[in-house]
Amino acid sequence: MQSKTFSTELGGKKFEAIFSNLADQAHGSVIVRYGETAVMATAVMSAQEKKGDFFPLTVDFEERFYAGGKIAGSRFVRREGRPSDAAILSGRIIDRTIRPLFDGRIRNEVQVVMTVLALGTEDVNVASVLAASLALSTSDIPWNGPVSAARVAIKKGTGDLVVNPTYVEKEGELTFDLLACGKDGMINMIEVGSDEVLESVITAGLTKASEIIETLQKFQNEIIKEIGKVKRAVTIKEISADVVELFKTEIEPKMFEYVFSTTPGKARMGELAVLWDTLVAEKLPDADGGLAAAYLDNKINDIIHKEAIENGRRADGRGIDELRPLFARVGGISSMLHGTGIFYRGGTHILSVATLGGPQDAQLIDGMEGEEIRRYMHHYNFPPFSTGETGRIGGTNRRMIGHGALAEKALVPVLPSKEEFPYVIRVVSEAFASNGSTSMGSVCGSTLSLMDAGVPIKKPVAGIASGLMMETVDGKLKYKVLTDIQGPEDHHGDMDFKVAGTRDGVTAMQMDVKVEGVPVYVLTEALEKAKAARFKILDVMTEAIRAPREAISPHAPQIVSIKIKPDQIGLVIGGGGKTVNEIREKTGTEIDIEDDGTVFITGKNGSADKARAIIEEMTREYKMGDTFTGEVVRIVDFGAFVKISSRADGLVHISEIAPWRVEKVTDYLTIGDKIPVIVKEVDALGRISLSIKRVAPEQFKDKRPATVVETPKPETK
Repeated sequence: MQSKTFSTELGGKKFEAIFSNLADQAHGSVIVRYGETAVMATAVMSAQEKKGDFFPLTVDFEERFYAGGKIAGSRFVRREGRPSDAAILSGRIIDRTIRPLFDGRIRNEVQVVMTVLALGTEDVNVASVLAASLALSTSDIPWNGPVSAARVAIKKGTGDLVVNPTYVEKEGELTFDLLACGKDGMINMIEVGSDEVLESVITAGLTKASEIIETLQKFQNEIIKEIGKVKRAVTIKEISADVVELFKTEIEPKMFEYVFSTTPGKARMGELAVLWDTLVAEKLPDADGGLAAAYLDNKINDIIHKEAIENGRRADGRGIDELRPLFARVGGISSMLHGTGIFYRGGTHILSVATLGGPQDAQLIDGMEGEEIRRYMHHYNFPPFSTGETGRIGGTNRRMIGHGALAEKALVPVLPSKEEFPYVIRVVSEAFASNGSTSMGSVCGSTLSLMDAGVPIKKPVAGIASGLMMETVDGKLKYKVLTDIQGPEDHHGDMDFKVAGTRDGVTAMQMDVKVEGVPVYVLTEALEKAKAARFKILDVMTEAIRAPREAISPHAPQIVSIKIKPDQIGLVIGGGGKTVNEIREKTGTEIDIEDDGTVFITGKNGSADKARAIIEEMTREYKMGDTFTGEVVRIVDFGAFVKISSRADGLVHISEIAPWRVEKVTDYLTIGDKIPVIVKEVDALGRISLSIKRVAPEQFKDKRPATVVETPKPETK
């Protein structure tokens, strides 16, 4: 086996890049080892071009159960299935990082595959980005890398930035978690999850990440210089002179009219595309229609950039920082739904529905990291009619999973704890009309639905997407940050910058770019603009509903919780679950018992209270002084046994029946009598002694013997 290893230090730990002939059929491959985490990246480019109008890049992130030292999978199929959501999100991080560094005109298929070989406590996403970069950079595939990644975080109770925290450190211990990728002092991919941090904290994190990225870039460049292959030549088709001339004469004079019309920008640009396609088909039937369409797209891109940067003009006539019309409403669909939120931002229309369930509805995720139980889920749907198109309905794609995960991340910091609100919460956001950032619209719609459902969130959360038009002229960067981008600005712009948060800080953030990167100072400006927009959106949302409803929907299940001693769990469950199943069947409830003795009972129409009463009765520990109305169930010479619950009885000794000498128990009590009793004593074996005379001395006054002198009552003043 041939092998060469390069190493450096990253976040206080050894980072190694191992190049070998293990996967020598791939055009580029490397195993990256960071601490105990090991990832293999391979890159392959097809020899033939693929027909189509887009660069065919595929990034696959392959989890392996053995990486976590476990045998997992289903009971019958002990192998990996389809990619988990976590794997898809990791793949998207790599895709969003490497894609802008390819020439978009390439039509040869490129596939980058990440295979997680070992999962230690070190960050697999940082290792994977670096592995993908090294596999591509040392291959013969044309790519303008390398690119690097760094994770910067803040632990609870400190204000210090930590580089690449371990999974152990991340578990519930971080108030700020930033993953940034980039090159040459620029940032081209961002993921943030945080507990309402200030924008200044994010800027500090980006600055720190940029420093780490610069160091890693030098490390990669040294490797590329030593073992990198010569890049292969790829055919890039050029537009014909006839097409260029046709555009200049027939389309260019009309560009401004169509792109900056007072009617919705997307509609007029669509008309322009139809006009162009028709002209090309009629006058240049032998021309490549795909190249012609791409040429028009580039020209629209140029004019949108020019007008935004030089004149502050946007396609729909808005100001640079102007939001589109906002609308927010809760409810109004059906009382059957537990919580509903409707949110409009211009042509983006979202319906979010919150559903509450019991602990048994939590999602169990079995991945290479181990099992995870999720009590909050956000799912996002994007049907084709939302953009006026036809297409396949059903299932999910990577984009839908990514958008849902982003909205979910934005709301996690404001959710109540399980102790405060034991419900499992699922929110589904339906993107019924799309014209720019449905993911941030979903954050707003989800907040509204949660409040309408009576979920006691700490604060409302809103999200906004900003864009960027940027160009370099004579070595000087010129740009404009655009607030609330819509379709054309998303498609033709250089950045999709999404920020969600409360009035007190940012909870989630994500950035993708189409350029090689964006300077930190531009991102700082975008953060401040997003903050101002977020506050305006929150104003509209709080007009619709100012606080979470005080009560949950009557159609939602009721959850009650009680605490029993851990050594009573077996009593409630019973042999083989017999007892708890009997309670479930009798009351129509779901019962979940945790190891610490917390019992969650889920039911409707008062059934949860009935089950609680049964369990409380079963596990009640009787104390001296407790009073009951009991039923006589057995009589013996020395007293009577009285049933005080379905599972407990006690002895009333003959001396405790009345405040005088009782000669015969049956003179006072018969089986079936209902009598008041008080607990006199509970012995070490749990046997209960009861008394009638101590709680009701006058119970048998009509049977008092004549020789008994009544105790005089104390005088009252």
